Amino acid sequence: MCIVCLCPMVSAAAAAIWLRDKWTVLVVDTLTDGPTRFRTVRRPDSISQKVLTHTLRALERDGLVSRTVHPLPLAVEYALTPLGATTVGWLEAVRDWAETHLPEIEAARAGYDERTAGMILDDRHTVPQGK
Repeated sequence: MCIVCLCPMVSAAAAAIWLRDKWTVLVVDTLTDGPTRFRTVRRPDSISQKVLTHTLRALERDGLVSRTVHPLPLAVEYALTPLGATTVGWLEAVRDWAETHLPEIEAARAGYDERTAGMILDDRHTVPQGK
């Protein structure tokens, strides 16, 4: 095992990247109710077939989702693994936090947009536009 992988900040960064992907979070949320067929997972937010397939494969690769093929009639079911089920509690906590603080976030965004209107922003500079 590499020494870098033992660093808590690396683990936190990996979790943040995983959490940032809205489709991953929505798929895990959909699977909390139990095994689900592909088209049922796809229904809630009109996720494209390509993106859903990519998301499910990534979750399966990470050990969070299992894929079961039933031969007759042909059907594929996806379910959270025991490891995947461990994500449900903290995803619910993040959702609760977001719902509680959404008005503050929206107010902060509106204030930021108002302060920076007409400016070109990047990571290093704030420059008035047209100068």
